[in-house]
Amino acid sequence: MTDKLLRDALILWATIDPVGTLAIFASLTGHLTDAERRRTALKAVLYAGAILVGAVIIGQFLLSAMGIRLVSLQVAGGIILFLFGLKMVFGTPLTQGGAHGEPGHDIAVFPLAVPSIATPGALMAVIILTDNHTYPIQVQLATTGVMLAVLLATFAFMLAAGHIIRVIGHNGSAILVRVMGMLLAALSIELVMEALNIFDLLQTSTN
Repeated sequence: MTDKLLRDALILWATIDPVGTLAIFASLTGHLTDAERRRTALKAVLYAGAILVGAVIIGQFLLSAMGIRLVSLQVAGGIILFLFGLKMVFGTPLTQGGAHGEPGHDIAVFPLAVPSIATPGALMAVIILTDNHTYPIQVQLATTGVMLAVLLATFAFMLAAGHIIRVIGHNGSAILVRVMGMLLAALSIELVMEALNIFDLLQTSTN
């Protein structure tokens, strides 16, 4: 169980991406006061947490109602996670764009809660990692606890965004984002290979 929780932590860390969220948060909230920045960070994490917990509770039931098998989601999720990893390695972070031009727009909802924290990859990951047919409720609760711990770390990163950016600089932040993208790409391949039982096939062929 310890190995699973460690693997879950790596996957959730890579898909939720606290480092990438830190860079986005710092760029979007540079004009806010410290109190406003803390309030925005708290709301973003609470919104994202509600979305991810909802995915844990009803995500698999929704898939069953739509006739989608979990292995199909795992393969699709692995492919999407791989594309996200490539985007992190080669792409650029979200920018403010025209978000502030929308009346009543709250950056805690978009782009911070969704899609920066509760990314599509994270939604798929929590459903796969809490599969009702594979893991007992105790393991699912433990994985949910790991997810909440990653969200707490994300919140701490956002609170310390100003200090961290000053220490590592924007170049250091860009390097960390790309390293996490490489890890995410590797983990996504693991998900696809596990779903297709490629590891078992390789062991059988060598024997």
